[in-house]
Amino acid sequence: MMTFRTGFGYDSHRLVPGRGLWLGGIKIDFDKGLDGHSDADVLLHAICDALLGAASLRDIGYHFPDTDPAFSGIDSKELLRRTVALIKDKGFVAGNIDATVCAEQPKLAPYIEQMRQTIAGVIGIDVDSVSVKATTNERMGFVGRQEGIAAFAVALIHN
Repeated sequence: MMTFRTGFGYDSHRLVPGRGLWLGGIKIDFDKGLDGHSDADVLLHAICDALLGAASLRDIGYHFPDTDPAFSGIDSKELLRRTVALIKDKGFVAGNIDATVCAEQPKLAPYIEQMRQTIAGVIGIDVDSVSVKATTNERMGFVGRQEGIAAFAVALIHN
């Protein structure tokens, strides 16, 4: 009998000058980037947490702690690859991903398809099984003040 599970993920990072902006595994043309121990790709981090949560494997900080120098500056695509391996070790594979990035700037519409393709390729699922959406926060809160970017993700996994 096939077992299905869902998981939810969230991440946010502060925008800072002097760093590249990575979202969905691709570099976005912008004058600021996200601050973090890794490349700070909030979208991939939220997806990792959703996958890990669905498999009851705790969270991204547990598996890839920011106190470990091995993860300093790491490409978050590698964190996603390792996450997929962790859920596979528990007998699961990803079914689909639905994610939303919340940012006032930059406008992300031109990058969505490339993000979907990159995420699907790393996870090993069809691009039609990956949804990435972008929204603003209507100038409210830390996202609205352009202090940071947040991302939310839901994942379905099955055995």
